[in-house]
Amino acid sequence: MVKLTINNTPVEVPASYSILDAAREAGFEVPTLCFMKEINEVGACRVCMVEVEGQGKLLPSCVTNVKEGMVVKTNTRKVRECVRTNVELLLENHNRECTTCSRSGNCELLNLAHTLDIPDLEFQGAKRHRHFDNFSHSIVRDSSKCILCGKCVSTCKKVQGIGILGFQNRGFESNVGPAFDHRMTETDCIFCGQCVNVCPVGALTEKLDIDRVWDALEDPETYVVVQTAPAVRAALGEEFENPIGTRTTGKMAASLRRLGFDNVFDTNFAADLTILEEGHELLHRIQDGGVLPMITSCSPGWIRYCEFNHHDFLPNLSTCKSPHQMFGALVKTYYADKQNLDPKKMFVVSVMPCISKKTEAARPEMEQEGLRDVDAVITTRELARMIKQAGIDFNALPDEGFDKIMGEYTGAGVIFGATGGVMEAAIRTVADVLTGEDLESIDYQAVRGTDDVKEATVNLGGIDVKVAVVHGTKTAGKLLDLVRKGEKDYHFIEVMGCPGGCVNGGGQPLVPQHVRDVVDIKVERAKALYQEDIILTSRKSHKNEEVKKLYDDYLGKPNSHKAHHLLHTHYTKRTI
Repeated sequence: MVKLTINNTPVEVPASYSILDAAREAGFEVPTLCFMKEINEVGACRVCMVEVEGQGKLLPSCVTNVKEGMVVKTNTRKVRECVRTNVELLLENHNRECTTCSRSGNCELLNLAHTLDIPDLEFQGAKRHRHFDNFSHSIVRDSSKCILCGKCVSTCKKVQGIGILGFQNRGFESNVGPAFDHRMTETDCIFCGQCVNVCPVGALTEKLDIDRVWDALEDPETYVVVQTAPAVRAALGEEFENPIGTRTTGKMAASLRRLGFDNVFDTNFAADLTILEEGHELLHRIQDGGVLPMITSCSPGWIRYCEFNHHDFLPNLSTCKSPHQMFGALVKTYYADKQNLDPKKMFVVSVMPCISKKTEAARPEMEQEGLRDVDAVITTRELARMIKQAGIDFNALPDEGFDKIMGEYTGAGVIFGATGGVMEAAIRTVADVLTGEDLESIDYQAVRGTDDVKEATVNLGGIDVKVAVVHGTKTAGKLLDLVRKGEKDYHFIEVMGCPGGCVNGGGQPLVPQHVRDVVDIKVERAKALYQEDIILTSRKSHKNEEVKKLYDDYLGKPNSHKAHHLLHTHYTKRTI
């Protein structure tokens, strides 16, 4: 421990602390733009400058360690003028189309400018050449808004282990993007959107599908169906000033109805369906000598990562489509038959926490007889925009449920949105199938939480099934290397492309870095899903009565020929 003084306040902190750590612990908020603890500690933005007695120059607090007896000032005139000048220089070379920017109202640079009371800019000069890339289905990159903080670069490389983003050129012409100014589609980007989540400005955003959805809703000839992913309910409320982790299932359904959708459904129905298809696929592989370990396939970012980087594991992937694609396929077949609707006039919208789902929905495999399974994917953020555009008072809405035939879901379907949720849901069903019993102990704590890798051995009907849960593609790659070398042996592995799973997807509400530094949003949002799991009458996927009826009336049984035709797919080795 070392003792120092910050703004005349005595402070005692560990010697490993930076001045920034110490200041925050003492209750003084020092602004940052580029800082991400243990991920991007580079002092690039120079807005966290502080004055230290005895030093001839100001120091960046994020990369300067505390020392015994240090006297620090965070708010002197010299500090304020320096920080103001640095922010003005960032603003001068920044595309300040704030009124039309997707980050308007939630831009860390603009918020800092307001805090510093910057009414105008003293500096006028040349602008860097603009690089604009909107060729993917998922991400738009606009270098005219980039402030070169490096957070996206570090996240892509250090968190996800992909590294498609980097600093290009030098000096004034520096920019961030793929090597040789390639488009994102010309790289092995998995479109997870973690770069979007950490970008403090609007240089990286999701590609919007809002207008396409509005057009469909306003076309009297089009029957528009919407489905919502499990994790959306755990985060949508944040867009309406609710605390992180507020569960808004009922208000979400009510808002979608008021937007004009003809049917409001929940992807949880298809999550339950996925468990039956995937669970029986796992049983078949275990009992009949199939390829093991079987690996989940519901995360499109993970699927792209495997297709690019681990071709030898493609046979290990479950052949199940992701739940929202299953749902879309059934809406235009089973549901259309039940309701006497023309599938060609149906338009399926998925509300997802994930921007990689946009790319997934466009895959050639995701269609039946010329009809796309899913026609448009919007993120949690995009849905919030639509609600605001429609003038709906979200917080005042009554709680409403989902429509029938494909609207029932169980607690197992809900927890899909958190890392470990798919595994736990699968174990709940497989355990009952193998034992022939209705087991009461179904909370599998060993696969919950945010540890990088969670392992368990579960005895299911006399069979010891070894499972693992991993989230984030960098960690997934390390685990696959161990399996490849024979150092790890499993029957079943759950992989989620985003750290924490879907609750932390690239399409979820953006949380400022200073909040992320003190609140684990992955944990708080996951709590909301487990809360809903507990309160539901049924918590096992095979107990879903509407799913049972689907099999009785249409599919026959899990993994039937018809189920494979509609609900399963294949994967492709990809190269750059």
